[in-house]
Amino acid sequence: MFGLSELAMILLVVVVVLAVKKLPELTRSAGKSARILKAEARAAKEQDRPAPEQLSGEPRVIRGEAVRRDETGHRADGAA
Repeated sequence: MFGLSELAMILLVVVVVLAVKKLPELTRSAGKSARILKAEARAAKEQDRPAPEQLSGEPRVIRGEAVRRDETGHRADGAA
């Protein structure tokens, strides 16, 4: 009968024969994935850069209201 090494070789040959049909499709999808990943990384890097108007040295002002909290950490005005 067949030993473990012979069965492993037969399994390997079967996998290779079946994988040859799918190989072009797999490499194409891997290439698409790599391009998408590269584009997303480039977009994230550009998003992290400050805008040219922010490079002028002036501080950026964000208007809002100050909220006072009591010692328990809740808002002092009773809002949620």
